[in-house]
Amino acid sequence: MKFINFFLFFLKKKEKIIIKSLLIPCLILVLLTMLIVPLSPFLLDILFTFNITLSIMILISTMLMQHTLEFSSFPIILLFSTLLRLSLNIASTRIILLKGHLGSVSAGYVIESFGNFLVGGNFIIGIVIFIILVIINFIVITKGVSRISEVGARFTLDAMPGKQMAIDSDLNAGLIQSTEAKKRRLKIEKEADFYGSMDGASKFVRGDAIAGIIIMFVNLLGGLFVGIWQHNMTFSEASQIYCLLTIGDGLVAQIPSLIISTASAIIVTRINSDQNNVGDQILQQLFNVPKVILLSGLVIGILGLIPGMPHLVFLLFTFGLCILSWRIYKKELNLKNFDKKKKDMFTQNEHNITLSWKDVSFEELMVIELSHDLISLTQTSDADGLLLHLNKIRKNFAQEIGFLPSIIHVLINHELLLNQYRILVKGIEIARGKVYLNKLLAIDNGSAKGVLTGKKIYDPVFNLPAFWIKKELEQKAISKNFLIVKNSMVIITHFHNIIKNYFHEIFGFQETQELLDYISQSTPKLVESLIPSKLSVFDLQKILQNLLKEKISIRDIRTILETLLEFTPTIKKDLEILTGMVRIALRKSITQKYFFNSGDIKVLGLNFELETLLLNNIEKNNYILDPKLAENLIKNTKIAIEIQKKNKNPIILLVNHSLRFFLARIFFKSIPELIVLSFFEISEERNVIITVFIR
Repeated sequence: MKFINFFLFFLKKKEKIIIKSLLIPCLILVLLTMLIVPLSPFLLDILFTFNITLSIMILISTMLMQHTLEFSSFPIILLFSTLLRLSLNIASTRIILLKGHLGSVSAGYVIESFGNFLVGGNFIIGIVIFIILVIINFIVITKGVSRISEVGARFTLDAMPGKQMAIDSDLNAGLIQSTEAKKRRLKIEKEADFYGSMDGASKFVRGDAIAGIIIMFVNLLGGLFVGIWQHNMTFSEASQIYCLLTIGDGLVAQIPSLIISTASAIIVTRINSDQNNVGDQILQQLFNVPKVILLSGLVIGILGLIPGMPHLVFLLFTFGLCILSWRIYKKELNLKNFDKKKKDMFTQNEHNITLSWKDVSFEELMVIELSHDLISLTQTSDADGLLLHLNKIRKNFAQEIGFLPSIIHVLINHELLLNQYRILVKGIEIARGKVYLNKLLAIDNGSAKGVLTGKKIYDPVFNLPAFWIKKELEQKAISKNFLIVKNSMVIITHFHNIIKNYFHEIFGFQETQELLDYISQSTPKLVESLIPSKLSVFDLQKILQNLLKEKISIRDIRTILETLLEFTPTIKKDLEILTGMVRIALRKSITQKYFFNSGDIKVLGLNFELETLLLNNIEKNNYILDPKLAENLIKNTKIAIEIQKKNKNPIILLVNHSLRFFLARIFFKSIPELIVLSFFEISEERNVIITVFIR
C-alpha cells in the first residue's frame, strides 16, 4: 500500500480516488489474464512468493485480532487468494508441460526448490508428503471449517431477533442513547453478513483442495505423455523431471492453501474478546492452571519410567512441567495473599479507624528536613544550636522585610541519605546539601594558602572551594586563612541565602491580614480609609508580593498605604501601576538599599535606539518581545554586566519608568542578579552616571 501511495502522491485528489477505486478490479483482471497469457519463470517465482507471503499475513492477522469483525473482509480475501492460487496452478501447469523437458529449472526456481530441496529430490517422498498435506487440508481442516461456518451462520441468524429486542429494551429504559443503539444494530448486521459470507467462502477452500489434487494428476500424467511422445524421453527421464516439477508445483500451491485454511479455521472457531487475541487466550486458559500442568507432568513421568520408553526426554518434560506448575502456583498464592491483605485493609479502614480533619496534613510554608543521623543538631541548646539560630533568622527577617514569617519547621526525613538536608517552601524542594557531624567546614574565600586534608566540596551558598575537616585541624586551617564554619551554621547560612528569593511566596493572605491588624493599632484611620472601601486585602497582598519579589522591604508600610490611598481612586486598581507608584514613594529607601556608601550612582543604561524601540513596543500594548530581539537584549546585557563587575560597580539597570516592570519581568529568570530600577526610584539629590550602555 505504501508503494502504491508513493505513486499516488503526485496526483490530484480526484485522480487518486479514481485510481484507488479501479485498483482492485484491475488486479482481478490481471488474475483472470494469468489463466490465458503464459508467464515467464521469473514472474512465476515472484507470484508464488507473493502467494506464500500473503497467506502468512492472513494467518498472523487472524491470530492477532480480538473481534471477528476486525477482519470483516476475510471472506472476499479468501475468494481472491483462492483465485490467485488457481491462476498460478494453471500458469505453472502450462509452463511445466511446455518447457518441462528443458530441466527442473524450466518452471522457475521456486518450484524447483520445493521439488528438490524440501523432498530431497525423491519424487516418491514428494508424492507422499503432497498427499498427506491434501488429506489434512481437505478432510480435516476444510471440512471442519465448512461445518463450523454453517452452524455459526445459522446460530447468528437465529440470535438476531433476541439481540435486537435487547437493544430496544436498553434504549427504552434509557440505558443507552439512540446513537449507541444504531452502532449495536449495525454490529449485529455485520456479524450476520460475515458468518453468512464465511459459510459460502469455506466452500472455496474445500474446492481449492479438490482442484489441487486434480491438477497434480493432470500435471503428472500430462507431463509423462508430453515427455515420452513429443520429446522422445525415456519413461525414467520423464518421470524424474515431470514428477519433481509436479510435486514442487503442488507443494508450492498446497502450503499457502493449508495456511489459508488454518486461518479460516481460526477465524470461525475463535471466541471474541475485548482484551486478548487468540495467542493470549491460549496462554491464559491452557498454561495458567497449575493442577493441569502438574498432573500432565506426572503422567509423562510415569510413562518415562516404563521400560522401553524414551526416559530422558519424558523425564525432562516432567521436570520442566513441575517447575512451571510450581511457579504459577506461587504467583497465584502471592496474588491471593495480596488480595486478602488489601481486603483486610479496606475492612480495617471501614470498621476500626475513625477519621477526622485532624488526620489531614497540610504543607508548611518553610521546612528544613534533616536525615536521621543529623537529629543531634536539633537537640543542642547552646549558642550554636540550629533551632536557636532559626528563631534569630525569623527575627532578622521581620526586621529586614517588614512582616513576621511563619514558623520554620525542622523535621526528620528517614528517606534522606546520611548527612543530607533539604529546604522546602510550601512542600517544594528548593535546595539540598550535606553537612557532617563532628566536622567543620573550612572555606577558601580567596585568601587561603595551601590545601587541607578532608573532603573537598564547594560551599553551597557562595560556590567557593571548601573542605570538611576534623575539629583537630581547626587551628591549622585558621593559620592558613581559611574561614571556619560549623555544621549547623552551614544549614543556617544556606537557608538564609535561599529563602530571600521566596519572600513573595511566603507572604500570603494570612500574613497580609496579620500585618493590617498590627498596623491598625497605631494608624487605625489609615487602614479603615483604604481597606476594604478602596482596595481589597487580596489586592494589597498582590502589591506587597510584587515589592517582595524584587527584594523591596515593606517596613515602611505607612508610606505604602498612604500612597495606595492617594492613587487608587484614579488608577482604578491597576496593580502593576500601583506597585510602580509605591516604588516611587519608596525611592529614598531603595536608593539607600542599593547605594548606601556610594557618592555617585554608577549604573547600566539602555542606549537611545533600544529604549525608543522598547517604548514603541509598550505603547502598542505589545508586552511580548520578538524572540530575536529578546535574545540580543539578554546577550548584550550579560556583556555589560561583566564590564560592570570588572569596574566593581553595582549590577543595576536604570531605565525609563514605563519600561521598568516590563524589563524586570524579562530579566527575572534570565539574569536574576540584575536589579532593574527606574529614574523615578532614585533620590533627587543623588548624581546618576551611566557607565555602560546596553545596545
